[in-house]
Amino acid sequence: MGVARAFGRNGFRVALIARTKGRLDGLVDDLAGLGITAAGFPADIRDRDALTAALTAARRTLGPADVLEFSPSPTGPITHAAQTTVASVTAQFELHVLGAVTAVEHVLPDMRARGAGTLLLTTGVSSTVPAPFLANVGMAMAGLRNWAHALHTELEPEGVHVGTVTIASGIVPGGGETDPDAIGARYYRMYERRDRAEEVIGDVGAFRALVGRGGCQARR
Repeated sequence: MGVARAFGRNGFRVALIARTKGRLDGLVDDLAGLGITAAGFPADIRDRDALTAALTAARRTLGPADVLEFSPSPTGPITHAAQTTVASVTAQFELHVLGAVTAVEHVLPDMRARGAGTLLLTTGVSSTVPAPFLANVGMAMAGLRNWAHALHTELEPEGVHVGTVTIASGIVPGGGETDPDAIGARYYRMYERRDRAEEVIGDVGAFRALVGRGGCQARR
């Protein structure tokens, strides 16, 4: 919602995708109260057909996407490295990697045809710092981060900007740079400036030190 508010306040129409229609309706109402045009499209990101249908409905309602922002939170079991299973990794890849590929595959043809557009793909700190207690999530997010950087290199000459946002902190209302609206502003600046492939929010060094001490408390 911090991202939605940041873009909506700068004239964007906002499409929200999440699993629960009632929650989406409430979020759309919140944005409408701020004068932001928004609509909700229910879908489970892990259901690729449902996600594609939601993106199609969003395009029909609000027009082609100028910006895609992808940032699901991890769901399902989060496993330690030695307890990681094929099933636990597959669940995270379906959410983060295959969900992102599905969404990008849907919006990218329009962007390439126009020679303009922005893709902002979100990961957590385990995408860059191997954390035994976030092993299956880290595997998926590292893959997503790698792909985002590859997309950045490939699509930049075509006018399509791709960036990854690595969140190395909990999201805390009133928490300075980790406040939702402060984070949303960082996404908007990344879109506006188009001068970098990655934005890092929070303290990666502190997380690396936590891992080194054997800690196990982190958002991602």
